Amino acid sequence: MLKNLLGCVGEYKRPSLLAPLTVTLEVILEVIIPLLMASLIDKGISAGNMNQILYYGILLVIAAMASLTCGALSGNFAAVASSGFAKNLRKKMFYRVQDFSFTNIDHFSASSLVTRLTTDVTNVQMAYQMIIRIAVRAPIMLISAFVMACRINVRLASIFLAIIPFLGVILGVIIKIAHPIFMRVFKTYDKLNNVVQENVRGIRVVKSFVREDFEEAKFKGISGEIYRDFTKVEKILAFNGPSMQFCVYTCMLLVSWIGAHRIVAGNMTTGELTSMFTYIMQILMSLMMLSMIFVMITMSRAAIERINEVLVEQPDIADVSDPVMEVPNGEICFDHVSFSYSGDKNKLCLKNINLKIASGETVGIIGGTGSAKSTLVQLIPRLYDVTEGTLTVGGIDVRNYDMKALRDAVSMVLQKNVLFSGTIKENLRWGSENATDEEMIHACRLAQADEFIRTFPDGYDTHIEQGGANVSGGQKQRICIARALLKKPKILILDDSTSAVDTRTDALIQEAFAKEIPNTTKLIIAQRISSVQNADKIIVLDNGRIESVGSHEELLASSHIYQEVYYSQVKGESDDAR
Repeated sequence: MLKNLLGCVGEYKRPSLLAPLTVTLEVILEVIIPLLMASLIDKGISAGNMNQILYYGILLVIAAMASLTCGALSGNFAAVASSGFAKNLRKKMFYRVQDFSFTNIDHFSASSLVTRLTTDVTNVQMAYQMIIRIAVRAPIMLISAFVMACRINVRLASIFLAIIPFLGVILGVIIKIAHPIFMRVFKTYDKLNNVVQENVRGIRVVKSFVREDFEEAKFKGISGEIYRDFTKVEKILAFNGPSMQFCVYTCMLLVSWIGAHRIVAGNMTTGELTSMFTYIMQILMSLMMLSMIFVMITMSRAAIERINEVLVEQPDIADVSDPVMEVPNGEICFDHVSFSYSGDKNKLCLKNINLKIASGETVGIIGGTGSAKSTLVQLIPRLYDVTEGTLTVGGIDVRNYDMKALRDAVSMVLQKNVLFSGTIKENLRWGSENATDEEMIHACRLAQADEFIRTFPDGYDTHIEQGGANVSGGQKQRICIARALLKKPKILILDDSTSAVDTRTDALIQEAFAKEIPNTTKLIIAQRISSVQNADKIIVLDNGRIESVGSHEELLASSHIYQEVYYSQVKGESDDAR
């Protein structure tokens, strides 16, 4: 686990090493200062020697300035190292997520991945900064100050040894109780992020149904869980402070009592006792810093475990050792294909699919909700792998292709259309990074998008808000279709992608496809019969099985499901016309 994380230090090894080095120098200087102070008091002030006062005074100033410089440098190095470490860690996690299949992403959920990339990484960054600075400073200061205290008086220094086991037991109990609560808190953060994302994304629906109160109550409930858990864990961590204060004041009283008696007896000088008090504070501050580190590590341990889960997650879809780099054509063949999202053969979504689609064919797919239409087409670009059987594209098993090569040959307009923040041009260039203005305009004309884009004041330079919030559903669908066409794919999949456009526009899009991309295999999932009735063949799915395959006329004569859909839509259209 630590190996995965430490690999992210990368180019920040130098500041990661310089931070503890400068901290060590700072500690050495801080330990020397009380000795100089003792000499100043005993040899200068008490003896009335002005030369000694000046000599040790100058040394004190130099040591203090040097200590201050080392402290500032160590802070700077630690900040650079921890920020760079966090940057690399986020990058490694983000790149890892890009390799995930849909199954891997479903395993974590989008909101959980966001929390891990933000909140969890920030906690680990803070812990790393403390480790390379304070975790180095505290033990060195503790040991150095204890050694110097022993040089002054072993009996007084031994007082510190008695409190260490006590503090160790307290910290051990705190960590054992606090860690499970932190794990629970971070999981609740995932839920909170999910609620916020859903609310912001669906704010128009929330307002149209006047469900603000419900959403506020849901947010309040989850936020309250985090509050209660954090309150509970903070109460536990709060025991650390009083425990430390108890040790501090106990040591101060004992050293003051014993030290005063030794001065009176002539066994100790005032300067030595003054130095001893300074070393006491250094030792106790070191112990307090160590306790803070343990608390921070307890908090970050949960974050580290969650981050590591992402880093060690193995994508269940990967390239073979010698993949095929080019898709020859758009022929598709399903040979006894079955599929389950969970991989359980007893919970199949698709069952024994046998289907052959010639390159360049237009194929319509219809079926009721939950009939696995989207699942069927998502297997083609290998967004999921088949559970049983074989799926080939261009006569080659999709598992033997280089995934990038396969997905470059397949354009897919998903059921949930997604546009990204940026201009229309920038969104279109997702299809082809180097597309010219003429190519984009041509693709938009085929998708019946050019006309409405030109009505915008900025045309193709119009800014699209996140998720395409400032365009209508039909406009969003047509931009997404144009984006898919710019890839010039061998296979084009439209997953219910014209549901928000009128029948006339839908017909114009189908007509453009037939004329402009005759050699591209086109798979059209639709709810409207009119969207698929001119297809070369139509597949009727029912409960994950192929119920019928044929032309519009053949299915009207033989498929009960197709007849039902067709006549219900014809009746609906005739009722609307009255």
